[in-house]
Amino acid sequence: MSPRPTPRTTPGPTPRPASPGSPSRTTPPAGSRSGARSRPGPDDLRRTFEAVPARTPADGEPFADSWWGRAWAVALETLSMDGARLARGRAYADAGKVAAITVTPGRIVAYVHGSRVRPYRAELRLRTFTDTGWDTLLDAVAAHPGHLSALLAKEMPHSLADTAREAGVRLLPAADDLDPSCTCPDHGRPCKHVAALCFQTARLLDSDPFVLLLMRGRGERELLDELGRRNAEHSARERPTAPVPSSVPAADALVDRFLPPLPAPLPVPPYPGRPPSYPDLPGARDPLGLDHLATDAAARAHTLLTTGRDPLAGLTPWQDAVRIAASRPTAGLTATTRALYRELAHATGRNTTDLARAVAAWRQGGAEGLTVLESPWDPPAGPFDRARPLLAAAGLPRLTPRRNHLTDQAGALQLRFGHDARWYGYESDPGADDWWPRATPGPDPVTALEALLAGDTDTAAPDDTYVR
Repeated sequence: MSPRPTPRTTPGPTPRPASPGSPSRTTPPAGSRSGARSRPGPDDLRRTFEAVPARTPADGEPFADSWWGRAWAVALETLSMDGARLARGRAYADAGKVAAITVTPGRIVAYVHGSRVRPYRAELRLRTFTDTGWDTLLDAVAAHPGHLSALLAKEMPHSLADTAREAGVRLLPAADDLDPSCTCPDHGRPCKHVAALCFQTARLLDSDPFVLLLMRGRGERELLDELGRRNAEHSARERPTAPVPSSVPAADALVDRFLPPLPAPLPVPPYPGRPPSYPDLPGARDPLGLDHLATDAAARAHTLLTTGRDPLAGLTPWQDAVRIAASRPTAGLTATTRALYRELAHATGRNTTDLARAVAAWRQGGAEGLTVLESPWDPPAGPFDRARPLLAAAGLPRLTPRRNHLTDQAGALQLRFGHDARWYGYESDPGADDWWPRATPGPDPVTALEALLAGDTDTAAPDDTYVR
């Protein structure tokens, strides 16, 4: 038998037991329909399973033990037109190359280690049921008490799938229900990384059929509550003369109960991690944009926990927009990154060229670098006045002072003196007055100018893709 993946859920406070005779918090009001009821919290709609270690299967051994897990693998094989990719995907899964798997409604996501150092993000989308489909399925299942008992035992009997099919709901997926995608350059449907994810998902289904129901759109806690309510309604209709339960004395209902202490807080992680995925919700923003914002929030929280300082404290909306844009990569920009630049520029009343120039300044010197770009000032006597004699003694070109700027006669090179007593290098096309931050700032004007003359620009202005 292969090792089973262990679900990992976010710990939370222990719920207070409900008083006898009082309604459960998750019980919907009488007569409400599934589309109008409040949905459960995010933990019920997001489950993460730890990576499964490598295994050495016997010849001919099926990847899944249960019939529903094998049915999932059959759907994958029907989707693929390339048996070689499936074989490589199964080999990847057997070798333990699939990292932790996150399951949300309509989506399965995991990072899969391939031939490169950086793992690929593999994703498989699955068609979810509509509210009408869920009502049909839950009514049909609740009418058979054995189905609810089987689900509680983490089993999915053939009769349950047959009941769903007779009600017009296809519980197990077919090839047209699955939509694979991966960040690797292979355009196969699916590629070997998605195939490895699918094979590991079959093992998840082996241990817990609620994983399949979550992929179809509903979490375990909500389903069990709803099935219990509907099953009780079926029983009440069959036994309309059932005796009314006796009342509970108020003193017994309000008696103090022992509540266990809250669990200890989790340790601070070594670095903030990137959320693997988010479910598609009506009217929600792009999932990749949510990933970026959540990662930014995690990094801010990590800094607060480890240093006690808020890195965003005191930033204006424009500075924060520049900071967010500067966290994107400097090369190979995607359409998502370009869209982010357009949205940030529009939200702050700037254009994308202004934002790109500000990003270059932020990468050069953070908030102080942005101040040097946008706010000329008059430095007091001291280091700024000594800069020109130092440059002349080093045999460097003569620079003309204006406020905190020193500019060469051709109008192509410039040094700017910051409030932090560092020199910031700038370049422009001769005579264009279109200055862009260049190079790493330093306390020595001679070294800063020599870096500009040598073309040593660690913080170069972005390419044209930033401003299109």
